[in-house]
Amino acid sequence: MRFLIFIPPKDFRDESLSMVKLFFDKWGIRYMVTSYTSSDCMGLHGAVVRPDINTSKVNYEEYDGIVLVDGSGSDEYKLQDYRPLLDLMLLFDQKKRYIISINNTAKIPARANIVNNAKIATDDEESIRLVRLFHGVPSEKPFEMNGNLITIRNSKDVEEAMQVILERIGK
Repeated sequence: MRFLIFIPPKDFRDESLSMVKLFFDKWGIRYMVTSYTSSDCMGLHGAVVRPDINTSKVNYEEYDGIVLVDGSGSDEYKLQDYRPLLDLMLLFDQKKRYIISINNTAKIPARANIVNNAKIATDDEESIRLVRLFHGVPSEKPFEMNGNLITIRNSKDVEEAMQVILERIGK
């Protein structure tokens, strides 16, 4: 299996990224970090990550899924309006590839209009508003799995969620 991990250029949650990478390494899942910049990205707590590939250059056919890492940078850069990322969400959804969204990044699949009738775990108020607007159902559970769309309520739930998610989707 091969996944993309999308991070905002600035203020992504270091702990969410670290936990996702830890689980992917543990399960032998290959991954590449992507952002809409090719420059170093800075986490909320100081982590510096250079993306492996610019999001606009991603060939979705090479990946089994994508993880959208949360953090205030997602809001600051209005990633829910970033057309290449929304188009990528649509392609991943149409091909039934996994989309894993953490907390406030639930806005992105909502704006891509792929949350219809899906239960979406998030505790971010703006995400909840967009989920409702696009006919999704907000959930207070730690995570929700709706076919290929998987949402994790917040960064504190990533560890528990990733263990169950990877057991269910397998290698």
